[in-house]
Amino acid sequence: MAVTLAPAALARVQRFLAEDPSALGLRFGVTRTGCSGWQHIADLAREEKPGDTVFEQDGVRIYVDLTSLPIVDGTRIDLVRQRLGEQFLFHNPNIAEACGCGESFTTEAIPDLHA
Repeated sequence: MAVTLAPAALARVQRFLAEDPSALGLRFGVTRTGCSGWQHIADLAREEKPGDTVFEQDGVRIYVDLTSLPIVDGTRIDLVRQRLGEQFLFHNPNIAEACGCGESFTTEAIPDLHA
């Protein structure tokens, strides 16, 4: 499997990278937070870390750390426009449940790797 970018998300990440030539690509993963446990995080990658898996799509590299990979593998990242802004939307097939506010999620078969 892989982490992929929908066309709108790909175009937005390409713009981010053009504005910041020191960035290597997109860093994508999870962090422990919220009422359900996990939250997606996305930022510009500044370095390749030991254990990273790197996916490449149309010249954009997506860096995923070893801990996050089993939780986000298969995710498709999209971009939605809402009113005056834009927001990444994560279609993650590993999500078992999400909290009511949509900020965090749980998975069934993946252990708590950050405990």
